[in-house]
Amino acid sequence: MKQPNQPLIFEQSRPGRVAYSLPETNIPEQSLSDILPGANIREEEPALPEVSELQLMRHYTALSNRNYGVDSGFYPLGSCTMKYNPKINEETARMAGFAATHPYQPEAQVQGNLEMMYDLQQALAEITGMDEVTLQPAAGAQGEWTGLMLIRALHEANGETGRTEVIVPDSAHGTNPASATVAGFDHVTVRTDERGLVDLEHLKEVTGEKTAALMLTNPNTLGLFEEDIMEMADTIHQAGGRLYYDGANSNAIMGITRPGDMGFDVVHLNLHKTFTGPHGGGGPGSGPVGVKKELIPYLPGPVLTKENDTYYWDKDRPHSIGRVKPYYGNFGINVRAYTYIRTMGAEGLKKVSEYAVLNANYLMRRLEPYFDLPYGRHCKHEFVISGRRQKKLGVRTLDMAKRLLDYGYHPPTIYFPINVEECMMIEPTETEAKETLDAFADAMIGIAKEAEEDPEMVQEAPHTTVVGRLDETLAARKPVLTYNTETSLKSMK
Repeated sequence: MKQPNQPLIFEQSRPGRVAYSLPETNIPEQSLSDILPGANIREEEPALPEVSELQLMRHYTALSNRNYGVDSGFYPLGSCTMKYNPKINEETARMAGFAATHPYQPEAQVQGNLEMMYDLQQALAEITGMDEVTLQPAAGAQGEWTGLMLIRALHEANGETGRTEVIVPDSAHGTNPASATVAGFDHVTVRTDERGLVDLEHLKEVTGEKTAALMLTNPNTLGLFEEDIMEMADTIHQAGGRLYYDGANSNAIMGITRPGDMGFDVVHLNLHKTFTGPHGGGGPGSGPVGVKKELIPYLPGPVLTKENDTYYWDKDRPHSIGRVKPYYGNFGINVRAYTYIRTMGAEGLKKVSEYAVLNANYLMRRLEPYFDLPYGRHCKHEFVISGRRQKKLGVRTLDMAKRLLDYGYHPPTIYFPINVEECMMIEPTETEAKETLDAFADAMIGIAKEAEEDPEMVQEAPHTTVVGRLDETLAARKPVLTYNTETSLKSMK
Protein backbone atom coordinates (compact mmCIF):
# COMPACT_ATOMS: atom_id res chain seq x y z
CA MET A 1 0.00 0.00 0.00
CA LYS A 2 2.86 2.39 0.73
CA GLN A 3 4.03 4.17 -2.39
CA PRO A 4 6.26 7.20 -2.98
CA ASN A 5 4.61 10.45 -3.98
CA GLN A 6 4.74 11.09 -7.71
CA PRO A 7 6.06 14.56 -8.63
CA LEU A 8 3.45 16.89 -10.09
CA ILE A 9 4.72 18.59 -13.25
CA PHE A 10 2.47 21.63 -13.28
CA GLU A 11 4.26 24.06 -15.59
CA GLN A 12 4.11 22.73 -19.16
CA SER A 13 4.16 26.06 -21.00
CA ARG A 14 6.50 26.39 -23.99
CA PRO A 15 6.70 29.32 -26.45
CA GLY A 16 4.62 28.82 -29.58
CA ARG A 17 2.12 26.25 -28.31
CA VAL A 18 -1.49 27.24 -28.93
CA ALA A 19 -4.68 25.67 -27.59
CA TYR A 20 -7.21 28.15 -28.89
CA SER A 21 -7.13 31.17 -31.20
CA LEU A 22 -9.50 34.05 -30.66
CA PRO A 23 -10.91 35.75 -33.79
CA GLU A 24 -9.34 39.02 -34.81
CA THR A 25 -10.99 42.03 -33.22
CA ASN A 26 -12.71 44.57 -35.45
CA ILE A 27 -11.82 47.38 -33.05
CA PRO A 28 -8.82 49.40 -34.26
CA GLU A 29 -6.04 49.43 -31.69
CA GLN A 30 -5.91 53.22 -31.65
CA SER A 31 -9.61 53.29 -30.67
CA LEU A 32 -9.17 51.30 -27.47
CA SER A 33 -8.41 54.43 -25.46
CA ASP A 34 -11.78 55.83 -26.52
CA ILE A 35 -13.53 52.74 -25.15
CA LEU A 36 -11.53 51.80 -22.06
CA PRO A 37 -9.89 53.92 -19.37
CA GLY A 38 -6.16 54.12 -19.90
CA ALA A 39 -5.42 52.28 -16.66
CA ASN A 40 -7.26 49.24 -18.05
CA ILE A 41 -5.23 48.94 -21.26
CA ARG A 42 -2.25 46.60 -21.08
CA GLU A 43 1.10 47.83 -22.31
CA GLU A 44 2.25 44.25 -22.89
CA GLU A 45 0.55 40.88 -23.34
CA PRO A 46 -0.28 38.91 -20.20
CA ALA A 47 2.05 36.03 -19.28
CA LEU A 48 -0.47 33.30 -19.98
CA PRO A 49 0.61 29.65 -20.31
CA GLU A 50 1.36 28.52 -23.85
CA VAL A 51 0.12 24.95 -24.14
CA SER A 52 -1.53 22.79 -26.79
CA GLU A 53 -5.22 21.88 -26.74
CA LEU A 54 -4.35 18.28 -25.86
CA GLN A 55 -2.21 19.37 -22.92
CA LEU A 56 -4.96 21.70 -21.76
CA MET A 57 -7.59 18.96 -21.89
CA ARG A 58 -5.40 16.43 -20.11
CA HIS A 59 -4.48 18.94 -17.43
CA TYR A 60 -8.05 19.82 -16.49
CA THR A 61 -9.31 16.26 -16.89
CA ALA A 62 -6.56 15.06 -14.55
CA LEU A 63 -7.51 17.74 -12.02
CA SER A 64 -11.18 16.74 -12.21
CA ASN A 65 -10.26 13.10 -11.61
CA ARG A 66 -8.66 14.09 -8.30
CA ASN A 67 -11.99 15.37 -7.03
CA TYR A 68 -13.78 13.09 -4.61
CA GLY A 69 -17.56 13.08 -4.41
CA VAL A 70 -20.48 10.81 -3.69
CA ASP A 71 -20.63 9.82 -7.37
CA SER A 72 -17.06 8.52 -7.23
CA GLY A 73 -16.79 6.91 -3.81
CA PHE A 74 -18.11 6.19 -0.32
CA TYR A 75 -18.52 9.34 1.75
CA PRO A 76 -19.10 8.34 5.42
CA LEU A 77 -19.13 11.85 6.91
CA GLY A 78 -21.07 11.64 10.15
CA SER A 79 -23.75 14.32 10.56
CA CYS A 80 -23.36 15.40 6.92
CA THR A 81 -25.62 12.78 5.29
CA MET A 82 -23.64 12.54 2.06
CA LYS A 83 -26.18 10.35 0.30
CA TYR A 84 -26.44 9.71 -3.42
CA ASN A 85 -28.06 12.47 -5.48
CA PRO A 86 -30.53 10.77 -7.88
CA LYS A 87 -30.03 11.92 -11.45
CA ILE A 88 -33.76 12.31 -12.04
CA ASN A 89 -33.50 15.27 -9.65
CA GLU A 90 -30.95 16.88 -11.97
CA GLU A 91 -33.11 16.26 -15.04
CA THR A 92 -36.09 17.90 -13.37
CA ALA A 93 -34.08 20.91 -12.17
CA ARG A 94 -32.83 21.48 -15.74
CA MET A 95 -36.30 21.55 -17.29
CA ALA A 96 -36.76 24.85 -19.08
CA GLY A 97 -39.88 25.73 -17.11
CA PHE A 98 -37.75 25.71 -13.97
CA ALA A 99 -34.23 26.58 -15.13
CA ALA A 100 -35.13 29.37 -17.58
CA THR A 101 -37.43 31.37 -15.34
CA HIS A 102 -36.51 34.36 -13.19
CA PRO A 103 -37.64 35.06 -9.62
CA TYR A 104 -38.76 38.57 -10.57
CA GLN A 105 -41.12 37.41 -13.30
CA PRO A 106 -44.76 38.35 -12.73
CA GLU A 107 -46.62 35.83 -10.61
CA ALA A 108 -49.02 35.07 -13.46
CA GLN A 109 -46.13 33.81 -15.62
CA VAL A 110 -44.67 31.38 -13.05
CA GLN A 111 -47.73 29.80 -11.48
CA GLY A 112 -46.26 26.34 -12.04
CA ASN A 113 -43.09 27.23 -10.14
CA LEU A 114 -45.09 28.74 -7.29
CA GLU A 115 -47.33 25.68 -7.18
CA MET A 116 -44.29 23.41 -6.93
CA MET A 117 -42.86 25.42 -4.01
CA TYR A 118 -46.23 25.59 -2.27
CA ASP A 119 -46.70 21.82 -2.60
CA LEU A 120 -43.14 21.28 -1.29
CA GLN A 121 -43.94 23.41 1.74
CA GLN A 122 -47.05 21.34 2.38
CA ALA A 123 -45.11 18.09 2.04
CA LEU A 124 -42.38 19.23 4.43
CA ALA A 125 -44.99 20.38 6.93
CA GLU A 126 -46.56 16.92 6.83
CA ILE A 127 -43.18 15.16 7.15
CA THR A 128 -42.17 17.25 10.17
CA GLY A 129 -45.54 17.65 11.88
CA MET A 130 -45.48 21.43 11.56
CA ASP A 131 -48.32 23.78 10.57
CA GLU A 132 -46.50 25.91 8.01
CA VAL A 133 -43.10 25.97 6.30
CA THR A 134 -40.98 28.65 4.63
CA LEU A 135 -38.41 27.71 1.99
CA GLN A 136 -36.60 31.02 2.26
CA PRO A 137 -33.48 30.14 4.36
CA ALA A 138 -30.53 29.20 2.18
CA ALA A 139 -28.76 26.75 4.49
CA GLY A 140 -29.12 24.79 7.70
CA ALA A 141 -27.28 27.36 9.79
CA GLN A 142 -29.42 30.16 8.38
CA GLY A 143 -32.44 28.03 9.14
CA GLU A 144 -31.28 27.76 12.75
CA TRP A 145 -30.86 31.52 13.01
CA THR A 146 -34.23 32.11 11.35
CA GLY A 147 -35.97 29.72 13.75
CA LEU A 148 -34.42 31.39 16.78
CA MET A 149 -35.40 34.82 15.48
CA LEU A 150 -38.98 33.55 15.18
CA ILE A 151 -38.88 32.35 18.79
CA ARG A 152 -37.40 35.68 19.85
CA ALA A 153 -40.17 37.57 18.02
CA LEU A 154 -42.81 35.46 19.78
CA HIS A 155 -41.35 36.11 23.23
CA GLU A 156 -41.06 39.83 22.54
CA ALA A 157 -44.66 39.96 21.33
CA ASN A 158 -45.68 38.30 24.60
CA GLY A 159 -43.69 40.88 26.58
CA GLU A 160 -41.15 38.28 27.74
CA THR A 161 -37.99 40.15 26.82
CA GLY A 162 -36.17 38.59 29.78
CA ARG A 163 -35.89 35.25 27.98
CA THR A 164 -32.29 35.61 26.90
CA GLU A 165 -30.92 32.04 27.14
CA VAL A 166 -30.87 29.16 24.67
CA ILE A 167 -29.99 25.73 26.06
CA VAL A 168 -27.67 23.63 23.89
CA PRO A 169 -26.37 20.09 24.61
CA ASP A 170 -22.60 19.66 24.96
CA SER A 171 -22.67 17.25 22.00
CA ALA A 172 -24.53 19.66 19.70
CA HIS A 173 -23.46 20.82 16.27
CA GLY A 174 -21.24 23.87 16.53
CA THR A 175 -23.74 25.93 14.59
CA ASN A 176 -26.24 25.66 17.45
CA PRO A 177 -24.46 27.89 19.98
CA ALA A 178 -23.20 30.08 17.14
CA SER A 179 -26.73 30.63 15.82
CA ALA A 180 -27.96 31.40 19.33
CA THR A 181 -25.26 34.03 19.73
CA VAL A 182 -25.93 35.64 16.34
CA ALA A 183 -29.65 35.74 17.20
CA GLY A 184 -28.80 37.74 20.33
CA PHE A 185 -29.09 35.00 22.95
CA ASP A 186 -26.72 33.64 25.56
CA HIS A 187 -26.20 29.90 25.20
CA VAL A 188 -26.28 27.58 28.20
CA THR A 189 -24.75 24.10 27.98
CA VAL A 190 -26.58 21.01 29.22
CA ARG A 191 -24.53 17.89 29.92
CA THR A 192 -24.69 14.47 28.29
CA ASP A 193 -25.25 11.58 30.72
CA GLU A 194 -23.59 8.16 30.77
CA ARG A 195 -26.14 6.85 28.25
CA GLY A 196 -25.11 9.44 25.67
CA LEU A 197 -28.38 11.35 26.09
CA VAL A 198 -29.26 14.76 27.51
CA ASP A 199 -28.92 14.69 31.30
CA LEU A 200 -32.54 15.28 32.26
CA GLU A 201 -31.80 16.39 35.81
CA HIS A 202 -29.20 18.88 34.61
CA LEU A 203 -31.67 20.17 32.01
CA LYS A 204 -34.15 20.89 34.79
CA GLU A 205 -31.43 22.74 36.73
CA VAL A 206 -30.52 25.07 33.85
CA THR A 207 -34.12 25.73 32.74
CA GLY A 208 -35.82 28.77 34.19
CA GLU A 209 -37.34 32.20 33.65
CA LYS A 210 -34.56 33.21 31.26
CA THR A 211 -35.00 30.17 29.02
CA ALA A 212 -36.06 31.13 25.51
CA ALA A 213 -35.52 27.76 23.84
CA LEU A 214 -33.85 24.38 23.85
CA MET A 215 -32.00 23.49 20.64
CA LEU A 216 -31.84 19.78 20.01
CA THR A 217 -31.44 17.23 17.26
CA ASN A 218 -33.05 13.83 17.69
CA PRO A 219 -31.40 11.43 17.23
CA ASN A 220 -28.53 13.37 18.71
CA THR A 221 -25.02 13.79 17.33
CA LEU A 222 -23.93 10.55 19.00
CA GLY A 223 -26.45 8.77 16.81
CA LEU A 224 -28.75 7.95 19.74
CA PHE A 225 -32.45 8.67 20.06
CA GLU A 226 -33.36 10.97 22.96
CA GLU A 227 -35.77 8.66 24.81
CA ASP A 228 -36.84 11.33 27.29
CA ILE A 229 -37.86 13.83 24.63
CA MET A 230 -41.48 14.14 25.82
CA GLU A 231 -40.39 14.91 29.38
CA MET A 232 -37.80 17.34 28.06
CA ALA A 233 -40.49 19.09 26.03
CA ASP A 234 -42.72 19.35 29.09
CA THR A 235 -39.84 20.80 31.13
CA ILE A 236 -39.16 23.54 28.60
CA HIS A 237 -42.80 24.35 27.86
CA GLN A 238 -43.74 24.56 31.54
CA ALA A 239 -40.94 27.07 31.98
CA GLY A 240 -42.34 29.14 29.10
CA GLY A 241 -39.64 28.25 26.56
CA ARG A 242 -39.90 26.71 23.09
CA LEU A 243 -38.22 23.69 21.48
CA TYR A 244 -36.10 24.06 18.36
CA TYR A 245 -35.35 20.98 16.24
CA ASP A 246 -32.04 20.86 14.38
CA GLY A 247 -32.97 18.80 11.32
CA ALA A 248 -29.45 17.63 10.52
CA ASN A 249 -30.30 14.07 11.58
CA SER A 250 -33.72 13.79 9.97
CA ASN A 251 -32.51 10.96 7.76
CA ALA A 252 -33.08 8.59 10.70
CA ILE A 253 -36.73 9.44 11.40
CA MET A 254 -38.53 10.27 8.13
CA GLY A 255 -41.81 8.41 7.95
CA ILE A 256 -41.31 6.94 11.44
CA THR A 257 -41.76 9.88 13.80
CA ARG A 258 -42.03 13.66 13.48
CA PRO A 259 -40.51 16.55 15.44
CA GLY A 260 -43.95 18.08 15.81
CA ASP A 261 -45.15 14.94 17.56
CA MET A 262 -42.17 15.08 19.95
CA GLY A 263 -43.16 18.54 21.17
CA PHE A 264 -40.95 20.74 18.98
CA ASP A 265 -42.24 24.19 18.01
CA VAL A 266 -39.73 25.02 15.27
CA VAL A 267 -37.75 22.81 12.92
CA HIS A 268 -35.29 23.32 10.11
CA LEU A 269 -34.47 20.74 7.45
CA ASN A 270 -31.43 20.38 5.22
CA LEU A 271 -32.77 19.74 1.73
CA HIS A 272 -29.17 19.43 0.54
CA LYS A 273 -28.73 16.47 2.91
CA THR A 274 -31.85 14.54 3.87
CA PHE A 275 -33.65 15.27 0.62
CA THR A 276 -30.74 14.48 -1.76
CA GLY A 277 -29.81 17.94 -2.97
CA PRO A 278 -26.08 18.01 -3.80
CA HIS A 279 -23.87 19.76 -1.29
CA GLY A 280 -20.26 20.28 -0.35
CA GLY A 281 -17.71 22.97 -1.03
CA GLY A 282 -19.86 25.56 0.68
CA GLY A 283 -23.12 25.05 -1.15
CA PRO A 284 -25.66 25.10 -2.55
CA GLY A 285 -27.77 24.75 0.56
CA SER A 286 -31.41 24.95 1.53
CA GLY A 287 -32.70 25.12 5.09
CA PRO A 288 -36.50 25.40 5.17
CA VAL A 289 -38.05 26.21 8.53
CA GLY A 290 -41.34 24.79 9.79
CA VAL A 291 -43.32 26.22 12.69
CA LYS A 292 -46.31 25.51 14.85
CA LYS A 293 -49.38 27.74 14.53
CA GLU A 294 -48.44 30.36 17.13
CA LEU A 295 -45.26 31.23 15.21
CA ILE A 296 -46.82 31.57 11.74
CA PRO A 297 -47.33 35.38 11.96
CA TYR A 298 -43.58 35.89 12.35
CA LEU A 299 -42.42 33.86 9.32
CA PRO A 300 -40.01 35.67 6.98
CA GLY A 301 -41.82 37.52 4.22
CA PRO A 302 -43.07 37.49 1.66
CA VAL A 303 -45.05 34.32 2.35
CA LEU A 304 -46.07 32.03 -0.52
CA THR A 305 -49.85 31.74 -0.32
CA LYS A 306 -52.63 30.00 -2.22
CA GLU A 307 -56.07 31.49 -2.77
CA ASN A 308 -58.53 29.39 -4.76
CA ASP A 309 -56.29 28.08 -7.56
CA THR A 310 -53.90 31.04 -7.65
CA TYR A 311 -50.49 31.31 -5.95
CA TYR A 312 -49.06 34.65 -4.90
CA TRP A 313 -46.59 36.36 -2.56
CA ASP A 314 -48.30 37.71 0.53
CA LYS A 315 -46.39 40.82 1.59
CA ASP A 316 -48.93 42.01 4.13
CA ARG A 317 -47.32 40.41 7.17
CA PRO A 318 -46.90 43.16 9.79
CA HIS A 319 -45.37 40.85 12.41
CA SER A 320 -42.89 39.14 10.06
CA ILE A 321 -39.22 39.07 11.04
CA GLY A 322 -38.53 40.23 7.46
CA ARG A 323 -36.79 38.71 4.52
CA VAL A 324 -33.81 36.46 5.33
CA LYS A 325 -32.76 35.56 1.76
CA PRO A 326 -32.93 37.36 -1.60
CA TYR A 327 -35.59 35.93 -3.89
CA TYR A 328 -37.04 32.86 -2.15
CA GLY A 329 -34.36 30.38 -1.15
CA ASN A 330 -32.31 28.22 -3.50
CA PHE A 331 -34.93 27.32 -6.09
CA GLY A 332 -32.91 24.59 -7.84
CA ILE A 333 -32.44 22.66 -4.60
CA ASN A 334 -36.15 23.01 -3.88
CA VAL A 335 -36.93 21.43 -7.25
CA ARG A 336 -34.60 18.52 -6.50
CA ALA A 337 -36.13 17.92 -3.08
CA TYR A 338 -39.65 18.06 -4.50
CA THR A 339 -38.68 15.50 -7.16
CA TYR A 340 -37.20 13.22 -4.49
CA ILE A 341 -40.30 13.36 -2.29
CA ARG A 342 -42.64 12.70 -5.21
CA THR A 343 -40.43 9.87 -6.45
CA MET A 344 -40.15 8.15 -3.07
CA GLY A 345 -43.63 8.67 -1.67
CA ALA A 346 -44.51 8.22 2.00
CA GLU A 347 -43.56 4.55 2.12
CA GLY A 348 -40.30 5.17 0.29
CA LEU A 349 -39.20 7.88 2.73
CA LYS A 350 -39.90 5.50 5.61
CA LYS A 351 -37.73 2.83 3.98
CA VAL A 352 -34.94 5.42 3.61
CA SER A 353 -34.87 5.83 7.39
CA GLU A 354 -35.05 2.10 8.01
CA TYR A 355 -32.16 1.29 5.69
CA ALA A 356 -30.07 4.19 7.00
CA VAL A 357 -30.46 2.80 10.53
CA LEU A 358 -29.79 -0.77 9.39
CA ASN A 359 -26.59 0.21 7.54
CA ALA A 360 -25.26 2.21 10.50
CA ASN A 361 -25.85 -0.60 12.98
CA TYR A 362 -24.30 -3.19 10.68
CA LEU A 363 -21.16 -1.12 10.21
CA MET A 364 -20.94 -0.28 13.91
CA ARG A 365 -21.05 -3.95 14.92
CA ARG A 366 -18.40 -4.88 12.36
CA LEU A 367 -16.01 -2.25 13.76
CA GLU A 368 -16.85 -2.76 17.43
CA PRO A 369 -14.13 -5.41 18.14
CA TYR A 370 -11.35 -3.18 16.76
CA PHE A 371 -12.18 0.27 18.18
CA ASP A 372 -13.60 1.60 21.43
CA LEU A 373 -17.38 1.99 21.31
CA PRO A 374 -18.37 4.63 23.90
CA TYR A 375 -22.07 3.81 23.67
CA GLY A 376 -22.91 0.20 22.92
CA ARG A 377 -26.64 0.62 22.35
CA HIS A 378 -28.19 0.29 18.91
CA CYS A 379 -27.67 3.54 17.05
CA LYS A 380 -29.82 5.34 14.53
CA HIS A 381 -28.40 6.59 11.21
CA GLU A 382 -24.86 7.26 12.47
CA PHE A 383 -22.57 6.13 15.25
CA VAL A 384 -19.48 7.17 17.16
CA ILE A 385 -16.35 5.11 17.73
CA SER A 386 -13.16 6.16 19.50
CA GLY A 387 -9.49 5.74 18.65
CA ARG A 388 -8.42 5.72 22.33
CA ARG A 389 -7.10 2.18 21.96
CA GLN A 390 -4.90 3.20 19.02
CA LYS A 391 -3.82 6.42 20.74
CA LYS A 392 -2.09 4.32 23.39
CA LEU A 393 0.03 2.90 20.55
CA GLY A 394 0.97 6.38 19.34
CA VAL A 395 -1.59 6.48 16.52
CA ARG A 396 -4.16 9.27 16.63
CA THR A 397 -7.58 9.39 15.02
CA LEU A 398 -6.18 12.01 12.65
CA ASP A 399 -3.50 9.55 11.53
CA MET A 400 -6.09 6.88 10.81
CA ALA A 401 -8.22 9.33 8.89
CA LYS A 402 -5.28 10.23 6.68
CA ARG A 403 -4.41 6.56 6.22
CA LEU A 404 -7.93 5.97 4.88
CA LEU A 405 -6.99 8.17 1.93
CA ASP A 406 -4.47 5.52 0.88
CA TYR A 407 -7.28 2.99 0.83
CA GLY A 408 -9.31 5.23 -1.47
CA TYR A 409 -11.90 6.42 1.04
CA HIS A 410 -12.93 9.86 2.23
CA PRO A 411 -12.44 9.85 6.02
CA PRO A 412 -15.42 10.09 8.36
CA THR A 413 -16.00 13.11 10.57
CA ILE A 414 -13.31 13.19 13.27
CA TYR A 415 -12.99 14.84 16.70
CA PHE A 416 -16.72 15.55 16.78
CA PRO A 417 -18.71 15.41 18.98
CA ILE A 418 -16.05 16.98 21.17
CA ASN A 419 -17.17 15.13 24.31
CA VAL A 420 -15.81 11.81 22.93
CA GLU A 421 -12.03 11.39 23.04
CA GLU A 422 -10.38 10.60 19.67
CA CYS A 423 -13.82 10.54 18.11
CA MET A 424 -14.82 9.20 14.70
CA MET A 425 -18.43 9.76 13.63
CA ILE A 426 -19.55 7.54 10.76
CA GLU A 427 -22.74 7.81 8.72
CA PRO A 428 -23.10 5.33 5.85
CA THR A 429 -26.58 6.53 4.70
CA GLU A 430 -29.20 4.26 3.16
CA THR A 431 -27.83 4.40 -0.38
CA GLU A 432 -24.73 2.25 0.16
CA ALA A 433 -24.70 -1.46 -0.64
CA LYS A 434 -23.51 -4.12 1.80
CA GLU A 435 -20.43 -4.73 -0.37
CA THR A 436 -19.41 -1.08 0.04
CA LEU A 437 -19.93 -1.21 3.80
CA ASP A 438 -17.87 -4.41 4.05
CA ALA A 439 -15.04 -2.96 1.96
CA PHE A 440 -14.93 0.16 4.14
CA ALA A 441 -15.03 -1.95 7.31
CA ASP A 442 -12.17 -4.08 5.99
CA ALA A 443 -10.12 -0.92 5.39
CA MET A 444 -10.79 0.37 8.90
CA ILE A 445 -9.95 -3.01 10.42
CA GLY A 446 -6.77 -3.13 8.33
CA ILE A 447 -5.73 0.28 9.66
CA ALA A 448 -6.45 -0.81 13.24
CA LYS A 449 -4.11 -3.78 12.72
CA GLU A 450 -1.46 -1.53 11.14
CA ALA A 451 -1.62 0.66 14.26
CA GLU A 452 -0.54 -2.40 16.26
CA GLU A 453 2.00 -3.89 13.85
CA ASP A 454 3.41 -0.88 11.97
CA PRO A 455 2.31 2.37 13.66
CA GLU A 456 4.82 4.44 11.68
CA MET A 457 2.99 3.52 8.47
CA VAL A 458 -0.18 5.12 9.83
CA GLN A 459 1.56 8.06 11.49
CA GLU A 460 3.14 9.15 8.21
CA ALA A 461 0.07 8.67 6.01
CA PRO A 462 -1.08 9.44 3.39
CA HIS A 463 1.47 7.83 1.09
CA THR A 464 -0.32 7.55 -2.27
CA THR A 465 -1.96 10.96 -2.65
CA VAL A 466 -0.60 13.78 -4.81
CA VAL A 467 0.17 15.77 -1.67
CA GLY A 468 1.61 13.95 1.33
CA ARG A 469 1.39 14.77 5.05
CA LEU A 470 1.25 18.53 5.49
CA ASP A 471 2.48 20.67 8.33
CA GLU A 472 -1.06 21.55 9.41
CA THR A 473 -0.02 24.28 11.82
CA LEU A 474 2.05 26.03 9.14
CA ALA A 475 -0.69 25.55 6.54
CA ALA A 476 -3.24 27.18 8.86
CA ARG A 477 -1.02 30.09 9.89
CA LYS A 478 0.76 30.77 6.59
CA PRO A 479 -1.43 29.46 3.76
CA VAL A 480 -0.18 29.86 0.19
CA LEU A 481 -3.26 31.02 -1.68
CA THR A 482 -1.85 32.18 -5.02
CA TYR A 483 0.03 30.57 -7.90
CA ASN A 484 3.50 32.06 -8.35
CA THR A 485 4.79 31.83 -11.93
CA GLU A 486 8.37 32.64 -10.96
CA THR A 487 8.48 29.93 -8.27
CA SER A 488 6.94 27.42 -10.67
CA LEU A 489 9.50 28.13 -13.40
CA LYS A 490 12.36 27.76 -10.92
CA SER A 491 11.05 24.40 -9.76
CA MET A 492 10.79 23.26 -13.39
CA LYS A 493 14.46 24.09 -13.99
